[in-house]
Amino acid sequence: MVKAEVIRKRLQKLDEYLKFLRGLRSYSLGEFLENPEHYGSAERFLHLAIEVTLDIGNHIVADLGLGEVNWYSDIVYALEEKKFISEDLREKWIRMVGFRNILVHDYLEVDRSIVYDILQNHLQDLDELRKVFAEFL
Repeated sequence: MVKAEVIRKRLQKLDEYLKFLRGLRSYSLGEFLENPEHYGSAERFLHLAIEVTLDIGNHIVADLGLGEVNWYSDIVYALEEKKFISEDLREKWIRMVGFRNILVHDYLEVDRSIVYDILQNHLQDLDELRKVFAEFL
């Protein structure tokens, strides 16, 4: 059985991070790229938001005994295999995991215009995952 309180606490953090990220949407691309506080905050809160999704997913996989997790992608595929997420959401989440890896490991190569695009056009992908996780409450 999935522990609702574990999910609830993490969803609260995800909501907090998404609120910060949505606040950063108000800047133009130029304002965003010129201000390290803007793009630094966006990078950090995107990283944290993605981490929360992986943490929740990992708890679900572990609590329901859905398999062994050696890689973040194992979480995503386990939840898709059991039909908790669609193929489309699986692909979005896999891209998030890849972007998380860039933020963490290849931070010198982060293209900040991509970060801006994610803010403007892809936060709803995190909202989709949030809805899936909320079903476990």
